[in-house]
Amino acid sequence: MARKLRVWYPGATYHITARGNRRDRIFREALDYQHYLNLIKSCKKHISFNLHAYCLMPNHIHLLMETKDKPPGPIIHYIHSRFATRFNKRYELSGHLFQGRFHAQLIKTDDYFLTVSKYIHLNPVEANLVSRPEDYPWSSYARLVNNKEDSIIETNRTLSLFQEATIKAYCEFMKEEKGQSPITLK
Repeated sequence: MARKLRVWYPGATYHITARGNRRDRIFREALDYQHYLNLIKSCKKHISFNLHAYCLMPNHIHLLMETKDKPPGPIIHYIHSRFATRFNKRYELSGHLFQGRFHAQLIKTDDYFLTVSKYIHLNPVEANLVSRPEDYPWSSYARLVNNKEDSIIETNRTLSLFQEATIKAYCEFMKEEKGQSPITLK
């Protein structure tokens, strides 16, 4: 049976997820995480896209990605094929690193965009890896809230969704309970 085609158009935004084969770790040490981030930077030089949030968990990834001229497939293929090749060589393994095809959930509204951003940034807290999202080093949250220069993420769209387009407004949104509507939205 043929795979279902993904909906794509220039400017489409997705919550991208991919998991390690058999739920195995895809990041074993800090160098692995850094290599994945470097591949995102490298890919952005070849294929134009905006990354609004990311979280690299030990056995899976989350990306909040806005496409421009190409669908997400070539972007993820660029990153994952290079990452898997290096990972297998480094750890003397062979075979698939990622479990099947990556998932791409189309984001159609600003509310859902913010919900996904929050979900991504709270993932390490929910997994009990850290108690606060800013303490997790492999997420865009600390970079965003500390206003650190980062060539990987783009923060303007996220912050522009609040009446007061500030990092403080985003931090307040992150503290809201699940299911509570973000009152500060435009």
